[in-house]
Amino acid sequence: MMTIRERKTRKSRTTARETPTASAGSAADAHGPELDRYDVAILAELQRDARLSNAELASRIGLSAAPTWRRVKWLEQQRYITGYHAELDRRRIGLGVLAFVRIDAERNNATATRALEDAIRALPEVVAGHYISGAGTFELHVVVTDLDAYSRWARDILFKLPNVKDIHTSFSLGEIKSGAALPLEHLHS
Repeated sequence: MMTIRERKTRKSRTTARETPTASAGSAADAHGPELDRYDVAILAELQRDARLSNAELASRIGLSAAPTWRRVKWLEQQRYITGYHAELDRRRIGLGVLAFVRIDAERNNATATRALEDAIRALPEVVAGHYISGAGTFELHVVVTDLDAYSRWARDILFKLPNVKDIHTSFSLGEIKSGAALPLEHLHS
């Protein structure tokens, strides 16, 4: 027969194991602030297929489901995993042109640069954008339906952005690699 104290202790242990928030907090303690081989394996598997069930992910990395789930939650909380999305074939949805656009800014001061950054972020045609060194200020990856659409977009939208001095465009003639997983080899000890 269990005493009241033993029942309370047993109940608190069971609750801690079953409560996701308690488990998620202990996941960080289990492996500390650095990534270990299981974390790296999770990142690699989810880059290959973010639709994996937790059970399948656990099987692939060699852990049981509960610690795998806690580790995924910890990786999300620590912003190693910033989101999940479907990769679309742009051509199949009618976006036949991929342009690389370098923008030269009129002025390079904090206020003007921030205004241009904000305007660029708001453009759905811009699928990636980088503040760059060397010639130019920004490098953008832009997708549109065709060359005529790009011409209209550049004239009606791009040149009207704040602080744009000039633009230089190159067009992709064919993709040899896109949507690749990030390399993780440097994380192995």
